[in-house]
Amino acid sequence: VQLQASGGGLVQAGGSLRLSCDSFERTFSTYTMSWFRQGPGKEREFVAGIRFAGSTDYADSVKGRFTVSRENTNNTVYLHMDSLKIEDTALYYCAAQNPLYSRKWLRDPTKYDEWGQGTLVTVSS
Repeated sequence: VQLQASGGGLVQAGGSLRLSCDSFERTFSTYTMSWFRQGPGKEREFVAGIRFAGSTDYADSVKGRFTVSRENTNNTVYLHMDSLKIEDTALYYCAAQNPLYSRKWLRDPTKYDEWGQGTLVTVSS
């Protein structure tokens, strides 16, 4: 599953951004898709994920502010980010997980097969 993330940029605190992740795989709709991020000096962390049937999960730090969605007809997954905070500054990655993994593995980055190249989000004060 080839992935290409886009949509990052510089935004002021309180602002919004929408990230996109395009896949060139015809079986995209079957994969679990998630967003991870890695901030300066931090480890990669789970942000949000969406399974093929549409169920979602969010890290506590973004719950209520971020929304993950997918358009299977366009092979695209989105991350809409509202009320951005300075601590949201990070390189954001989309990733694809084989649908054979159960929901309990959604947040585990080692259980993802494919990764996009990352798109940088910088939130300024």
